[in-house]
Amino acid sequence: MSEQRLLPIKLDTYKPLRELVFESLREAIIQGRLKPGERLMELTLAEELGVSRTPVREAIRKLELEGFVVMVPRKGAYVSGITEKDINDVFEVRAALEALAAGLAAERITEEELDELERSLVRLAEASHDGDIDTVVEQDTYFHDLIYRASRNQRLVQIVSNLQDQIQRFRLATLSRPGRTRRAVEEHKKIVEAIAERNVELAQQLAREHIENAEANLLNGFGEAK
Repeated sequence: MSEQRLLPIKLDTYKPLRELVFESLREAIIQGRLKPGERLMELTLAEELGVSRTPVREAIRKLELEGFVVMVPRKGAYVSGITEKDINDVFEVRAALEALAAGLAAERITEEELDELERSLVRLAEASHDGDIDTVVEQDTYFHDLIYRASRNQRLVQIVSNLQDQIQRFRLATLSRPGRTRRAVEEHKKIVEAIAERNVELAQQLAREHIENAEANLLNGFGEAK
């Protein structure tokens, strides 16, 4: 297992150790530092994280329950792979939620939120130009979160939150594809313009198309990897 993919756990919160280990491993999987199909060796992970094997074992069990890990009899734990069905299922739900959120935002967004959306767009464009994928992912996440909040629908926000780990895992894979960040910036611009114009139907359409384009981009890469 490569070095420095997992940082030692820092006991700077009141969370239980097993929860800190779980969050660290989950983040590594989402960010692709622990790759699909990779075997998770308890002793190695414990050494990298600077903990005993017990919280690692507990974290792996929880990761299995959330679908990030699969247990293979007599072989051990492995990072779960991503299938086309996984991609289709998540993006199908996300496209509907994003369209709903953008439409509601077009009706309910404040001028302050609209200004912050514009600022996020500028930061995203700068990161895309610089090839800074970490900031691209950060600003893309923030951009969509702003739209969710501007929808003024707490139930919608909660539903999206439940999907966030899976969305984030695919977001990094999608935005890492050649040329995708540049196209994503252009799609974001059109969504912001529709929301600013209070054009509900156009905002819904553009938000849905944005997610469908992201899915198509990811599936193209998925096919090439086979």
